[in-house]
Amino acid sequence: MTILPPDPSTDALRQAIGKLRAEQAWSYDDLAERTGLSRRTLIEIEQGRSVATLNTLHAIAHAFGVPVAQLADTLCEGHPPPHPAP
Repeated sequence: MTILPPDPSTDALRQAIGKLRAEQAWSYDDLAERTGLSRRTLIEIEQGRSVATLNTLHAIAHAFGVPVAQLADTLCEGHPPPHPAP
């Protein structure tokens, strides 16, 4: 029997990115400069019109000086985290 995981909370992820950006008082242009990503990509992710790739999350995490896991953990918001495989 296949047990599918719950849907990821992309809303929580985009809110976390927006919160980090606001805490630094960075514009989209500031974050784009620090990540090497386009301003448009960052806006689309933060506004929920696009889903971040692992490479994108990695770049964003490095720009903010936080572990990638801190951003990725937000995807489990609203449901229990996965249990280790037996």
